[in-house]
Amino acid sequence: MFRSIVASLLIAGSVQAAPALAAGVKIAVVSPVEGPFALLGEQMLDGARFQAEDRGSEIIPIPETCEPNAAENLRKALLSSGAEAAIGFLCTESLEATLPALAGAGIPALTLSVRSDVLMEDAFKKKWPFFRLVPSARMEAAKVTEIILSRWKNEPLALIEDGTIHGRELVESVRAALAEVGLTPVFSDTYRPAQEQQVNLVRRLAKSGATHVFTGGDRPDTAIIARDAASEQIALTLMGGEALNAADQSVALANGVLAVSLPDYAARPEAKVASEAMTAAKLIPEGYVLPAFSAVALLEQAKDQAGKDDTPLLEALLKGPYQTAIGAIRFNAGHELADNPYRLLQWQDGRFVPAPTATGTE
Repeated sequence: MFRSIVASLLIAGSVQAAPALAAGVKIAVVSPVEGPFALLGEQMLDGARFQAEDRGSEIIPIPETCEPNAAENLRKALLSSGAEAAIGFLCTESLEATLPALAGAGIPALTLSVRSDVLMEDAFKKKWPFFRLVPSARMEAAKVTEIILSRWKNEPLALIEDGTIHGRELVESVRAALAEVGLTPVFSDTYRPAQEQQVNLVRRLAKSGATHVFTGGDRPDTAIIARDAASEQIALTLMGGEALNAADQSVALANGVLAVSLPDYAARPEAKVASEAMTAAKLIPEGYVLPAFSAVALLEQAKDQAGKDDTPLLEALLKGPYQTAIGAIRFNAGHELADNPYRLLQWQDGRFVPAPTATGTE
């Protein structure tokens, strides 16, 4: 009874213009059940089951190994499950192995993890039923550029990266976008990662006149740069990408460091009812729990819409927005999230919180 009341409250309080209770959907959850990623798979299953339990939906666990030699077994398991949709998919390999078969069966696949732009381009070209509830790789660069233009346009800007593929591509995408509007950084560099100190880099930044620095690197390197800037009494405003949302290592991240990353969904107003219900049920709303919970809610609402329009579930997924615990979800024609979910966050006292607003910003 408690769970049914919570379900009704969530729909009534957070889902505007939605039916009282969504239609049940038979959903395959493709996720690891053993190995190093088993905890992430468990989060996906827990979140999906929590949403489905009181709505008449059925969750079918499909083990995901992320190994190429398991492709045939994965395809057979999905096609024989009778599922109307599939969610999860921690690994690109799983999607590459199953999307053609899912297309033939008209079964949409929603990944909670895979960011590959190449895979999405292939899926769109080949008309595979692939959607994702995570942002594309391009969205990170787009949000970084937006933040720089809205907050740092008149500041001496530096762009630095750690030489990795992701860091280099992220910074180059930002640099190209800034160049289109005539903004050129006063300093650019590729630094050596995993060093015990970055004093020389900090001094070169100071010599260039840069005061605001975007770093395409990971959390440990950014923490060291912030520490060394403070020890040299050089005032730098540092901002990184989603890679900063990781655990501290030898050096703790300093208060005030900015990151363009996904927000803590459990702390958002849309997730309040669901998070409280999960906590009461001794389920911690972390990791993939709320995204999986929201994926099931999305599919339930889309099936209701499909029933109203007498259209396939695949088409109904494009009819959003659908309200969920991680916010309103709608897809564009390319099956990507239509709205960029990245936000500007600030590290403060052991966690990332929304960055204070600044005059003239979004």
